[in-house]
Amino acid sequence: MLETLRLDGNSIDMTFRHIFKKMFSIGKLEWLSHLSRLKQVDLSFTNLSNANDWSQVISHLPFLEELVMTDCDLPSISSSSPSSSNTSTSLTHLDLSANNLPSSAIYPWLFNVSRNLLHLDLSSNQLKGPIPKAFRNMNAIGKLYLSDNLLTLAENQVRGDSVLNEIVKLPYITALDLGYNLLNGSISKSIGQVSNLQVLRLVGNSFDGDVISEAHFSNFTYLRELDLSYTYSTLKFNSGWIPPFKLIQIRLCSCKLGPRFPDWIRTQTDVEILDISASGISDSLPYGFWDSFLGLTYINMSFNQISGTFPNNSIHISHLNLSSNNFSGLLPHFSLDSMNMRTINLSKNKFTGPISPICSITGEGFLAWLDLSNNLFSGVIPDCFGSFASLTALNLGDNSFSGSLPSSLGSLTSLQMLSLRGNKFSGELPSSLLNCTKFKFLDLSDNELSGEIPMWIGQRLSSLVFLSLQRNQFRGRIPRQLCALKYLQILDLSVNKISDTIPPCLNNFTSMAEKVSLDRRIEHHLSDVVSFQWFAQVQVRYVDEALLTWKGTKQSYPQLGLLLAIDLSCNKLTGEVPEGLSSLQELVALNLSRNFLTGKFIQNIGHLRQLESFDPSSFSHNRGLCGPPVSPNCSMVDPPPGKPAVGGEEDCDEFMKWFYTGMGLGFAMGFWGFCSVVFFKRSWRHSYFRYLDDAKDWVYVSVVLLKTRLVTRIRALSTRSD
Repeated sequence: MLETLRLDGNSIDMTFRHIFKKMFSIGKLEWLSHLSRLKQVDLSFTNLSNANDWSQVISHLPFLEELVMTDCDLPSISSSSPSSSNTSTSLTHLDLSANNLPSSAIYPWLFNVSRNLLHLDLSSNQLKGPIPKAFRNMNAIGKLYLSDNLLTLAENQVRGDSVLNEIVKLPYITALDLGYNLLNGSISKSIGQVSNLQVLRLVGNSFDGDVISEAHFSNFTYLRELDLSYTYSTLKFNSGWIPPFKLIQIRLCSCKLGPRFPDWIRTQTDVEILDISASGISDSLPYGFWDSFLGLTYINMSFNQISGTFPNNSIHISHLNLSSNNFSGLLPHFSLDSMNMRTINLSKNKFTGPISPICSITGEGFLAWLDLSNNLFSGVIPDCFGSFASLTALNLGDNSFSGSLPSSLGSLTSLQMLSLRGNKFSGELPSSLLNCTKFKFLDLSDNELSGEIPMWIGQRLSSLVFLSLQRNQFRGRIPRQLCALKYLQILDLSVNKISDTIPPCLNNFTSMAEKVSLDRRIEHHLSDVVSFQWFAQVQVRYVDEALLTWKGTKQSYPQLGLLLAIDLSCNKLTGEVPEGLSSLQELVALNLSRNFLTGKFIQNIGHLRQLESFDPSSFSHNRGLCGPPVSPNCSMVDPPPGKPAVGGEEDCDEFMKWFYTGMGLGFAMGFWGFCSVVFFKRSWRHSYFRYLDDAKDWVYVSVVLLKTRLVTRIRALSTRSD
């Protein structure tokens, strides 16, 4: 007789699971009731949206021990459904996660189906209200997962002291996950009564300002995983306190731990995963820190003010994120035998010297992301990128690198993101880059690169979404081949020496001309199992970060993936504005200022008519260009010969301080379920226009002041020349 039935799609990549659900769409489950000897059933990631008899069928499988139906689109249990008279007594493992089932559909059936449950997973549903008292009747339960629901306090609970009262009465509970609910107040000290607890996850609840002391943890002898990320709690332990537990995973993102580096963390020498990012630490790294955690495979200390240097010995960590701190010194040597070095983010620190140690990261080519941006690195980039076959994101921006770009960059055939902005690179672009056909994001702005813009950018890099060559020494014409970049959302060629006319084929930019599905973010996800002894999975994410220079300051917009813009300002372009630009109906920003364009300006280009507050400046300083919004009509006369013209690099710099300049790369690392960025489904364009509406007064004042300043300078120059 059949005892085990598995139709699940667990082995299928997340990208294809929706296809799997369509292929395996199952109707009613009445047929399942004929397999009365079943002990294990796994139907995860199958489509059971029409199986409205699932609860009745499952209740009548007398030998069923394990039931897993994750993400099956299960229909709600009707209140008129027959009661389960033949309730199973053998069911010990139940997983109904990710089905969006409401409380009314789960609770009545759940509390009848079995009182012998050892493992219960109801995460990612629609459970609302307080935790039911009926949970206390599940005396045998050991692992309880209720994360990502809408659980709250009871209405009569003024404080949060009794939030966990029903849970702590479960005598055998070893794993408790209440993450991402609506719990608030304070974390009850009574949780310390659960002496068998090994896993405690309260991530993403609103315990803002709650102070957690050693009294909460004094009985946690067996605790191995602690996740309080995004609870904004303050962990305040007495100096010299030694915890009774040895944690494997410490996840305290956005908790208050500082300003001193927590002494108790140094006692957790078995830790493999450590996330204390954004925790208010402004202290030096303890002496011997790197030697204390030999088993550490993932570390995230980003967004603090931690200072320190690397040891002389090699680093063996698979995922290393120290971004936005005060670390200094030379780049460490990475382990030659580390086959699992996956992601490195040292951005926004004070590291100095060359980056030749990266050449020691050979292994089997598993390195996926490398971000060394915003440091004090200098010298020539080593020509050793042929070893990084798996690299998909490389950010060396905002350092002091010089020399020509190494030809081995062309070996990075998996690369999708490359930022070398803000350095001193010179020479022409190596032709080997044409091999990087998966590029989506290419930022070479603010360098000293020269030569003509290569035709192969348009011919070979057909997946480009963002291209910035701003502020270099490129000359020649804009190659018509760029018009083939149909996915392009940002094109910035400003502040160069580009001449000739604007290609009329720019209207081939499909992303700017039609309402199509666009990349809101350019991001990648990486999942790793970093501990096999104590199963621990991390999900690391790499996302683009928009740097918008506005009002003289750079502001970061991680969601900026839909600013459809073309910037060709501060060049030597001639001729008329191509009429084809009028077909770019989705265009949000266009800057053609400070060129030598002539003729009548094209009206109604994309959404520019909605941005009238700064349109005139976007097309100014083209002597021969006329018509709204540049001038009321085309009857205006050019200034008399001999009068100094306003323009040049100095005016470009002034103008670029308050207008759109470009984008850069950012790095976001986090585990599944915490330390992640929440993105809104709302279109960025709506948010962009709302931002401009809110700022319209400032924009008006800025335009007036800039105009007054320029007029004053013109008059002064005119008087001086007379």
